[in-house]
Amino acid sequence: MKNVLDPSQNRVVIIGGGPGGYEAALVAAQLGGDVMLVERSRAGGAAVVTDVVPSKSLIATAEVMVDLGQAEELGIRLVEEDSDGQPREDDGRAAVRADLEAINARIRRLAGAQADDIRDALATAGIKLIKGTGTLVGDRRVDIVEENGTEYTLDADTVLVAVGAHPRELPTAVPDGERILTWTQLYDLTELPEHLVVVGSGVTGAEFASAYNALGAKVTLVSSRDRVLPGQDEDAAEVLEQAFRRRGMTVLSRSRAESVERDDDGVVVTLADGRRVKASHCLMAVGSIPNTEELGLDAAGVQTEDSGHIVVDGVSRTSAPGVYAAGDCTNVMPLASVAAMQGRIAMWHALGDAVSPLKLRNVASNVFTAPEIATVGMQQAAYDDNRHDIETVMQPLQTNPRAKMQGITDGFVKIYARRGSGSVLGGVVVGPKASELIMPLTMAVENRLTVDQLSASFVVYPSLSGSLAEAARRLHHRGG
Repeated sequence: MKNVLDPSQNRVVIIGGGPGGYEAALVAAQLGGDVMLVERSRAGGAAVVTDVVPSKSLIATAEVMVDLGQAEELGIRLVEEDSDGQPREDDGRAAVRADLEAINARIRRLAGAQADDIRDALATAGIKLIKGTGTLVGDRRVDIVEENGTEYTLDADTVLVAVGAHPRELPTAVPDGERILTWTQLYDLTELPEHLVVVGSGVTGAEFASAYNALGAKVTLVSSRDRVLPGQDEDAAEVLEQAFRRRGMTVLSRSRAESVERDDDGVVVTLADGRRVKASHCLMAVGSIPNTEELGLDAAGVQTEDSGHIVVDGVSRTSAPGVYAAGDCTNVMPLASVAAMQGRIAMWHALGDAVSPLKLRNVASNVFTAPEIATVGMQQAAYDDNRHDIETVMQPLQTNPRAKMQGITDGFVKIYARRGSGSVLGGVVVGPKASELIMPLTMAVENRLTVDQLSASFVVYPSLSGSLAEAARRLHHRGG
């Protein structure tokens, strides 16, 4: 017999503790809600435990390897020492290798520390963290099954569903956690793969291919499209693919993987045209599936797409009164930053605070490859359809003095602006730390600044951000 807990005023029940869930919980608590957060794993959810935090930690390590690889060009010699600590008389180059067991151990520690920090922040805010699962069973009623087996039902004024997504698996390439892997299983590896085949050239596939290539693994990237990152800016994708090939990565374009099978000492990836690629490991990066099955959405009147994604509006409302949704389980951009904003917007709306609907045109995103690709606002496809109303400029980083000092040869800044007014509509940054450089363009898009206002701002000399101002100046129209 389940106990039914009486609702208190402004009771908020959140199912899922990832960015959408925990950020919503903190806002709800700040606004005086009685907040209960249900999470089956650790605070922070998959984004912290197996996805964003671990993957970006791995990539940060790989960035160091990329920098070391460029040291020779900057005049830095890495020398090996003999047993007496003296430089060896050889070519003056030291062998630098990645200790994947140590790297992954550090990643797991970082993820655990971040989960603990989020848990502590939730506790400090007075939020009750329930370890278990939640299922919708009617009008804002949630059945809870705790990890210890305790069951009860919560009645709520507001429910937020933020259950995330999991890696898509193909029946002909079933992950085993040893040789055939999803991105959540990489952090148990103790040795660097001798040859890693990455199936899927979207953001996830490109990021891991880039990272493992930098760490020293032989990498083959299998792309079913004619280029890597088919959803990104074409110029940016071309720069990245050229960088991949220059660093020794094999990119198989227009190649679809039919199956992946284990053999005695590795895997065999069979392509649709009959080619077979033999390797030590295979990473499947073929998309994700929302965790919305067996959640009681139909019974609660929550509309979903055929894919299982929850349909939400600009303030994160679902089709069921009082039920909101955020994150990768919704039909909105699958980004941690978007999930967090969706969750915050949901609580601001539900609890009566001032709120503006989510504006996807203002969302900045980043691909954490080497080089990075950051984008915001209008992109190439929209420009191609509106060339009479929009103008653009692309400024190569090669001409930037700071880039020359740092040995940066790949990258550019691109700005889209409205013809006549000069309002900044969007932009692309390709280069090291593009995720940091995109911020001025994001501010410009958000606040409808013009290229003249952007270029009139002082920038440090020399700096990579100087290329943003230079690109904006090239779009200047003489007044009067």
